[in-house]
Amino acid sequence: MVKLSQEEAQIRAQSLGTTPYDAMLDLYEPGTTTESLNKTFADVKQWLPGLIEDVIEKQKAESYITPTGKFPVSEQKALGLEVMNLLQFDFNHGRLDESVHPFCGGVPTDVRLTTRYNEDEFGQSLMGIVHETGHACYEQGLPKELAGLPSGEARSMGIHESQSLFFEMQVGRSDEFIKHLANQANSHFNVEDPRVLSLENFHKLYTRVEKGFIRVDADELTYPAHVILRYEIERDLINGVIKHTDVPELWDQKMQAYLGLTTKDNYTNGCMQDIHWTDGAFGYFPSYTLGAMYAAQFMAAMKTTVDVDGAIRNGDLSPIFTWLRDNIWSKGSLLTTDELVKQATGDVLNPSFFKDHLENRYLK
Repeated sequence: MVKLSQEEAQIRAQSLGTTPYDAMLDLYEPGTTTESLNKTFADVKQWLPGLIEDVIEKQKAESYITPTGKFPVSEQKALGLEVMNLLQFDFNHGRLDESVHPFCGGVPTDVRLTTRYNEDEFGQSLMGIVHETGHACYEQGLPKELAGLPSGEARSMGIHESQSLFFEMQVGRSDEFIKHLANQANSHFNVEDPRVLSLENFHKLYTRVEKGFIRVDADELTYPAHVILRYEIERDLINGVIKHTDVPELWDQKMQAYLGLTTKDNYTNGCMQDIHWTDGAFGYFPSYTLGAMYAAQFMAAMKTTVDVDGAIRNGDLSPIFTWLRDNIWSKGSLLTTDELVKQATGDVLNPSFFKDHLENRYLK
């Protein structure tokens, strides 16, 4: 698969006049280059490891209660549908179903999203729904007059991910939204210890930071380390700087450097855990952290004109979605990514907004 992907990258690079990796990156992030990513991720690597350590140290003194018991699938789904209504998902043009892994697909007039349920806990399915609803609302908000045209499609995977992470991380894990989740959970689940579903405990559960091996299980703070590790390896792999046989050792070195964990001789929790490379999707990984950065920058810009906390507190998120519709959704692919972000926020991508967001949420 690596050999085939390198061959594809070479052919695309010759046509585009770029490096092989930039040619693959263009499939997911049009206009983004290795040069710009190197600069952006170098910035993040300067402050992220220290911030992770500071937050973990701070949280050592915080006690929390993990929800235990049985949380029926029927009640989890009912709760999820309530939250989707709060997030103004259009059920006339979409639906929620169940699958092994959460995803969002379909077309803007018929958006299908899924989650997975575990009766031993409900947090994963609930936040999965919030995340996928972000993807879905972006699709539903794309310009209808441009339906079927390239200009009417989502701009990039990074912008798509910015909407799911805006819903999940910027809105979904905010104090005001967590208050809604706690109240709604109390109406659906019976627990022996009422403190489990208290606002204080909910907040701690949804902002817990822990180092781990698995990207898809990572929290908001450690997740970028997982992405940067993969980006650096796939960049050098596609450009022919390293060989596929170098990957396990490099993975272990970078996991130790970024998260203090070792994956030596552990491919399952290391370089074989994702589907992207086995599918030949080299160039995809940066989209996840770019999306988190865009989301933080969009929220910072939105708060200059919109009372975000007030809207969430009142249970009417219309002002939030109006801003997103006007500045992001309705633009489709009419603008380049830089133009889209600059029109919406006054600046091209700037990692400082992401850093400020993380520090405010986890240290203050």
